Amino acid sequence: MKTAITYFQAAAAGVLLMLLASCNKKPATADSPEFTKIDSLTETYLEFQDSLLIAWNHMINDDNDKITAMRNLLHELTVTNQFNKEELAHLEERLHNLSRFRYTQKSIGHEGLVEEYDFASAALVTEIIGLAESHTAYTYNNVMQALVKEIYESDRRVERYRTAYDSLARQYNTFLERNKAHMKEIDLSNALEKRPLFEMTSDSN
Repeated sequence: MKTAITYFQAAAAGVLLMLLASCNKKPATADSPEFTKIDSLTETYLEFQDSLLIAWNHMINDDNDKITAMRNLLHELTVTNQFNKEELAHLEERLHNLSRFRYTQKSIGHEGLVEEYDFASAALVTEIIGLAESHTAYTYNNVMQALVKEIYESDRRVERYRTAYDSLARQYNTFLERNKAHMKEIDLSNALEKRPLFEMTSDSN
């Protein structure tokens, strides 16, 4: 009986030492032998994913801010009772529908979709700002002027955001192409799915 107890004590001690060794083991880094090529590619792949998402969110958030500014400008025009309420309500409805058919990271490759969104957005910007600037109180209404300025500035940033996103997406696509033999080991879900670019839609015209 004593021998059996001693055996189990020794075995337990061995397991404890293994657990302690495992806890104290440092994670593999790029400088360690355990850091394989797949580890390096995975790290780069995840960095690309994060960077693309950040760039996309910056662009979409800025577009959302522009839509909000247009909605606020419509509200300012409505409360003054200078314009036809049905016309303003129709503009509000179009503005509401605008974000509903906005492109996504995947759908920007669909022919005509980005152009359709840009046309609808530009038309609303022109019409809403046109009404605001024709308002009798516009020249001294600081709120209206600030909203118009915000809309114009956001409109001018669109191309810059798209260029930045395309630059990242192009690098990502090149990375996928060069490492396609290893991609299935990194991400089984969309290993070979390249990102469409905004420039594709403009080049097709």
